[in-house]
Amino acid sequence: MASDPFSSRRHNRFHGRVENDGRPCAIEGCTEAGEFRAPPPEGPASHAEGPRWRWLCLDHVREFNSGYNFFTGMSPDEIEAAQRPFSGWERETRAFAANGATPPPKWQDFHDPLDAIGAKFRERMKEAKARADGKPLSTDDRSALKILGLTPDADRKALRQRYTELARRFHPDHNGGDRSHEKALQEVISAYTHLRKAPAFT
Repeated sequence: MASDPFSSRRHNRFHGRVENDGRPCAIEGCTEAGEFRAPPPEGPASHAEGPRWRWLCLDHVREFNSGYNFFTGMSPDEIEAAQRPFSGWERETRAFAANGATPPPKWQDFHDPLDAIGAKFRERMKEAKARADGKPLSTDDRSALKILGLTPDADRKALRQRYTELARRFHPDHNGGDRSHEKALQEVISAYTHLRKAPAFT
């Protein structure tokens, strides 16, 4: 026996079908079960009156939906207001209200067993650290230092040593002709060329 496609609560809710105990369709002469909710012919009730519905069978609710007009009963001004592109945006919500801002979370309330947040924060603070000698570091300087794996306080000697180390590591002549590291080598050369002319290393 084939199962009813509307038998589960999930499918009932999705299709709008509501099982009942024999409630008939509200259309006169129809003997099918009224399992789909629709507004009455005179239109939905006002908020003061509370909800008001009639129950229709599948065929009649389809017929109702095909002829439904959202703007029925509205004045020309009300229709125009409902059709404006930003209709409803003039209502202030909590997120945008002047006094409705949600306070930021307190860091002490976070449980970070793997130290993911703290480690990332310390890494960024380390990258943004100023040099002990007070020499300036631009954003490009810091990016180049990161490529070379150097700290902000590295001096010219450390720069040359690190460049030599990485150039030997990535150069094809020093790893059996393997050219898979050519991109990394170009980045190292570019970073070194930039830093050796930077104010912090002159």
